[in-house]
Amino acid sequence: MMHAARVQRRTRWAAALAAGTIAVTALAAGGTASAASMSASTADDDATSFRWTTGDPVISPQPDATHDSVAVKDPTVVKVGKRYHVFFTTTPGEGKGWHIAHKSFERWSDADAAPITYLDTTAIGPGYRAAPQVFYFAPQKTWYLIYQDGNAAYSTTQDIDDPTSWSAPKHFYDGMPQIVQDNIGNGFWLDFWNICDDETCYLFSTDDNGHHYRSETSVQDFPHGYTNTVIAKEDPNRFSMFEGDAVYKLEGTDRYLMMIEAFGPDGARMYKAWTADGLDAVGDEWEPLAVTGDDPFARTAFTTFTTQRWTDDFSHGELLRSGRSQELTVDPCQPLQFLFQGYDPAAPSGPGYGDKPYQLGLATADGPNPISAMCADG
Repeated sequence: MMHAARVQRRTRWAAALAAGTIAVTALAAGGTASAASMSASTADDDATSFRWTTGDPVISPQPDATHDSVAVKDPTVVKVGKRYHVFFTTTPGEGKGWHIAHKSFERWSDADAAPITYLDTTAIGPGYRAAPQVFYFAPQKTWYLIYQDGNAAYSTTQDIDDPTSWSAPKHFYDGMPQIVQDNIGNGFWLDFWNICDDETCYLFSTDDNGHHYRSETSVQDFPHGYTNTVIAKEDPNRFSMFEGDAVYKLEGTDRYLMMIEAFGPDGARMYKAWTADGLDAVGDEWEPLAVTGDDPFARTAFTTFTTQRWTDDFSHGELLRSGRSQELTVDPCQPLQFLFQGYDPAAPSGPGYGDKPYQLGLATADGPNPISAMCADG
């Protein structure tokens, strides 16, 4: 007999599938959930691959009188009450710096027109700031915004509704850990990502050289005391496990999901994914979930565009979470949604990476997949 909790989770997934008829229609109209083109049939626990559906970009560059902006990148998103809060990198062009900006809105259809706050106008200040992650650290009743500034930086606020209230940057590390120095090669130390379980917080990072690092401290000591930096996962091909890492707790299960950006067989960006029983997993303890170009976690070759195709890349982004706390939960009983970056390779652009006209898209998992199959776990 199936446990009652499993029945409840399976029922929730079936209900989400049934809502699929409004999916991308709902996204275009500002809806908050739902997979497009999904069958209303019951979930297939044997689903072995991921498919996505997306429409037009939801957030585009929005320059103002004092800020040039040719791209928006590296989004992080949290929902508080009825409002989404999205933080992202904005670039004024190659060699002109990287900054962080914020938007808040209730419906995704309103995201592009929502007011933008450039956080260099706050105590975070000007200078290189990029690749943010936002979460609420419940033990301190404090919001944290983590980002890179050459080190692993963070700012805090008590009021996420006031984007001007973020504190000046502080750092998790005194400097680059020795293990990173020994392995980074010609890469860059970047894309810091924090997640906690009941007792320990883990700070992950990548190096554009095939290494995924992890440091740890106690929940009690957070944000101080990060040490014991190890290589959690590595690949001899730097482009096979490159950057844009994120780690989540799969709600209602004993599993964690790790996803990392890589280059696909066509040279475009894509995502791979692994799962493990604990955040302290290393090496093969992170089990492959979708790790090849033919079986990716997310790739435009496996994505349906309901409007004109506007990107070849499924690049640096974040899954929409089911909670807002430091545990970073994602509900496998709801269709996954992925806020990601991409750009039109045919659009006018300068020669540098910072010139690429990145925009943010919102994709929804289309049909059963290896994550939705975990809805029956627990």
